[in-house]
Amino acid sequence: VQLQASGGGLVQAGGSLRLACATSADTFSSSNMGWFRQAPGKEREFVAAMSWYYENPAYADFVKGRFTISRDDAKNTVYLQMNSLKPDDTAAYYCAAGPRRLIPSKSGEEYDNWGQGTQVTVSS
Repeated sequence: VQLQASGGGLVQAGGSLRLACATSADTFSSSNMGWFRQAPGKEREFVAAMSWYYENPAYADFVKGRFTISRDDAKNTVYLQMNSLKPDDTAAYYCAAGPRRLIPSKSGEEYDNWGQGTQVTVSS
């Protein structure tokens, strides 16, 4: 299973970026999809996830109201729209695919396929 993440870059505080994670049609239709991030010296943390049963998204408290997870069925791609970015959002962002569940998991252990990561750097 291959997950291809893209869209990272350097942005000033207050700016926006949209991350994309493309995968195969089989993976896309059979998986919950999530975004996680890891900053240098810190543990990986949950950002957002979406269940394929009812599309009920889940968000980490620190991104609510700023980030939005969405999907494009025609492109087999999940997106993470990030607005009002802060320097604390600087991290490598990873997309992940896991078994379909009614409630998308916030635990990385529930996801068994991971993309290569895309770097997001927010300058102050």
